[in-house]
Amino acid sequence: MKRDSSVSPRRATYADIEALPEHLVGEIVAGKLIVSPRPAPRHAFSTSRLGMKLGPPFDIGDGGPGGWWILFEPELHLGEEVVVPDIAGWRRERLLALPDSAWFEIAPDWVCEVVSPSTARHDRATKLPVYAKERVGHVWLIDPAARTLEVLRLREDVYLVASVYGGDEIVRAEPFDAIELDLLSLWGDTPTPEGESVS
Repeated sequence: MKRDSSVSPRRATYADIEALPEHLVGEIVAGKLIVSPRPAPRHAFSTSRLGMKLGPPFDIGDGGPGGWWILFEPELHLGEEVVVPDIAGWRRERLLALPDSAWFEIAPDWVCEVVSPSTARHDRATKLPVYAKERVGHVWLIDPAARTLEVLRLREDVYLVASVYGGDEIVRAEPFDAIELDLLSLWGDTPTPEGESVS
């Protein structure tokens, strides 16, 4: 049977997100509701640990330059799109104060997506174009399974790969290159007495 192309699919609304159970994350891109599960433990660990590393020097100004807001899972309302990055950062010169609403309408200067097999395609193919359109200067893609940090920098309307780091490297990754970041601390490994690590 031929599909009736004259009938347009219903565009998702914020009410669709509000109707979701609490254990699911809803986003709207190009009028479609995209539903993801809450992060698995290793994913959540990498997100939390990165926030702990960046928060003191950049958000609080303890041991670093300060000048940023760093937030976990902020809800971004960017035009008709609703997206929820794992972590996002705003330079305080652009975002003078936190909004009173439950979401942000000013695009961040940096976002980080911690990718997993179930979210990688969405993070790359769906959300990156939204971030590019809204002029988000840097995107980090962290893959805990592959133990990699991919740093993307916006150039004109597309993201270019600025750097790819991995394993146990100690790096200075833009736009937070004022500090060293020990990648080994992001992977959630437990050291053994012999100094080896167990995944």
